[in-house]
Amino acid sequence: MDKVSFPYRAPSHLILLHVIAESGAWEKHGIECNYDFQISASDAHRKIPAHEIEFVGGNHVSTYAARAHGDNWVYLGQTLNHVHNSLVVRADSGIDSVAGIRGHKVATGGAHPMLNDWLFLKQSGLDKDKDDYELISTVKYKKDAMDPEEKFGGAAKKVPLWQWVLDKRADACFLTSPASLFAKENGLKVIELDPFPMIWFTTVSSSLTFIQKHPDIVDRFLKGIIEGIHFFKTQREKSIKIIEERYSRDGKLDHAKAVAAYDQLAPLLSTNLFARMDSISNVYQEAIYKDKDALKVNPMELWDFHHVRQIADSGFVDKLYKGVS
Repeated sequence: MDKVSFPYRAPSHLILLHVIAESGAWEKHGIECNYDFQISASDAHRKIPAHEIEFVGGNHVSTYAARAHGDNWVYLGQTLNHVHNSLVVRADSGIDSVAGIRGHKVATGGAHPMLNDWLFLKQSGLDKDKDDYELISTVKYKKDAMDPEEKFGGAAKKVPLWQWVLDKRADACFLTSPASLFAKENGLKVIELDPFPMIWFTTVSSSLTFIQKHPDIVDRFLKGIIEGIHFFKTQREKSIKIIEERYSRDGKLDHAKAVAAYDQLAPLLSTNLFARMDSISNVYQEAIYKDKDALKVNPMELWDFHHVRQIADSGFVDKLYKGVS
């Protein structure tokens, strides 16, 4: 059994990672995975090339400019290619659509979610840089601009974004499920939106040197994720039970919230871990907006699909889903 570490960049990843772990998928492929701890962007950039950790469930934005300065970060696979947000506002706000945000304050939390909100609104015709709206960060940042000052592990103690809207410190925010369910439960209006192409959530990352030295571990680790996603998609009731019992990032889930969270996530999960081009394009725009050095690299330089391609070509994925409608 090979031991690997796979820390997450955001606690929201646990809604999937708990299910993969409890399904036994990694163990089936000879992997003992230490996944249930968080890591900062700066620590990930330091520990991945030093082989202090083998894999990371992120970073999504900072890596492109870092490659321009010699970083050997590699993306191996992508679990989600869309972010499925809802727009959350007060019932008396007069906001009934994204267009209604013009002239209002939007609360956002975390560096990548902030960039997602900025890009989504820009593609929807609202430009923060033209003062079409005000984007309010609910967290303070360290010097590297990617890590909240609050100690990791304390996310549950932070004021949720929807509370900023409820308290009238902001007029709107964007939330995924189950956070949006807590917002609705507290009397806020939740407006469903179409999924937005984006590289986010659990992106399997490592260093080029580790991948070259341990291709067999990489292959088995990815197969564990693929098989765990198959369990998530096909073992609905078991997955919901795991989510209900173990996922508490947004607050204690009752069964209805666990069901809603599952039903939003399951259809979007990639069966083969390939990233979509429109999702890569969008995250690359965010990387450029954050650091113009990202323009010095081709965004595809960071992506190595040959492992998931070999797994797919072997028939592994087709065999898992044979007979599944």
